[in-house]
Amino acid sequence: MKRAYVRGCDVVAIFDADFQPEPDFLWRTVPFLLHNPDLALVQARWKFVNADECLMTRMQEMSLDYHFTVEQEAGSSTYAFFGFNGTAGVWRMSALNEAGGWKDRTTVEDMDLAVRASLKGWKFVFLGDLMVKNELPSTLKAYRYQQHRWSCGPANLFRKMLMEIVRNKKVTLWKKIHVIYNFFLVRKIIAHIVTFVFYCIVIPATVLVPEVEIPRWGSVYIPTIITLLNAIGTPRCQSSQELCDPTGIVKILNFCDMIN
Repeated sequence: MKRAYVRGCDVVAIFDADFQPEPDFLWRTVPFLLHNPDLALVQARWKFVNADECLMTRMQEMSLDYHFTVEQEAGSSTYAFFGFNGTAGVWRMSALNEAGGWKDRTTVEDMDLAVRASLKGWKFVFLGDLMVKNELPSTLKAYRYQQHRWSCGPANLFRKMLMEIVRNKKVTLWKKIHVIYNFFLVRKIIAHIVTFVFYCIVIPATVLVPEVEIPRWGSVYIPTIITLLNAIGTPRCQSSQELCDPTGIVKILNFCDMIN
């Protein structure tokens, strides 16, 4: 990003090394930025080429499909907030620079950038029908490293940015509540802690130690409560096809007035 030729660009497309964008990727993303000056990011969906390799990759595919279909589609359709995935996205350079550029203060620098840009008043759009091929971690070591970064990084970022979000004057109170409660507190902290303790400690303990038992209500209500807490703050989502016409121009018709 510090190269001279990058500074002269209006937009920049970002991909990880294992991502394989289609030849028409820029044709389908850049028009959104050209026709909408308040738009900072166009985020594409991921398509996993090795999803059927093993049970672990199939489980990851299900989890990430929820992330794209529910979390990012909803945030995009209402212009509430959703994080940059770190790859398969096109940024407006002026928005990236206004947000302060990349910072290495956490292990989720992509999410850090997205939060800072959102606090500056920039908006993002997610294209669920534009998919970029990539690979899922297929070994336990790689998966553990990835999940550790995705779990600890957001919690650290939340600690660093909480007061900055609260004091920000460019976004509405409802958007602050959405970012703090739904995006960070429930999805990135509570859900991770409860899921890890319940599925990785409590349930295995009941199998290995006969004296340990889970109440029947716990096996039903604990996952249900986490799901409800997540759903409460998730705006109603539209399909991405309703958000754009064939030329790729955003139709700003049904935004959530309460969040905007």
